[in-house]
Amino acid sequence: MTGSASNSEAAIWHDVECGSYAADLPVWDGLADGCGDPIVELGAGTGRLAIHLARRGHRVIGLDSDPVLIEALDERAAGLPVTPLLADARGFELPEPVALILAPMQLVQMLADRDERLTCLDSVAAQLLPGGRFAAAMVEGMPEPEEGEPLLPDVREVDGWVYSSLPLEASVGPDHITVHRLRQQVSPSGELTDMPDQVTICTMTADDLEAEAAEVGLVPIERLYIDPTDDHVGSTVVVLGEEA
Repeated sequence: MTGSASNSEAAIWHDVECGSYAADLPVWDGLADGCGDPIVELGAGTGRLAIHLARRGHRVIGLDSDPVLIEALDERAAGLPVTPLLADARGFELPEPVALILAPMQLVQMLADRDERLTCLDSVAAQLLPGGRFAAAMVEGMPEPEEGEPLLPDVREVDGWVYSSLPLEASVGPDHITVHRLRQQVSPSGELTDMPDQVTICTMTADDLEAEAAEVGLVPIERLYIDPTDDHVGSTVVVLGEEA
């Protein structure tokens, strides 16, 4: 593989598991067109959403705490109005106030606990322009799996290497949901490597998030919905703004 950050393993796995998801784009497009610029994406990764919005003419700041993903975003967004920002969603400062901050892909539930979410929400509230909005996608519980065809893995080939990620199951507890996946890597010579992986998110509802946001002066504006797909659960998007 080349030395490009876009072809680093961190960027490739991010692309495999997130890059093809598009069911949420109409929701973010509507918010972006309604709120104006600049826009921040928290947890921007390699730029799935930030680059999409920039190609539609928006000025975007893509924030992520992983320097490899930020470097990949910088490479891929060349020539577009995207500013990569290496920072942590748990507490951040922006170069300027913004009209819209987006937290797609259940990012707020990936924060470890209430304290981390409040720190994130406080950073959001401090840096919105008057009338600005914060929108966060979240999963309110996990649906029971339906009988039918088994799920297919997400697959990507890079420089002769094949990367595959197959969702296995979701363990739902009182406080957390853990999604288990099997990552597989096949070398150009055919050697197979298995790498079990899991992602844990906090179990919470839209009401819970709105109650926490109220503690930093953000109030509910509306709730939007992202329909499920064959490969992804649906999401509730909580839209918040400053108190009048």
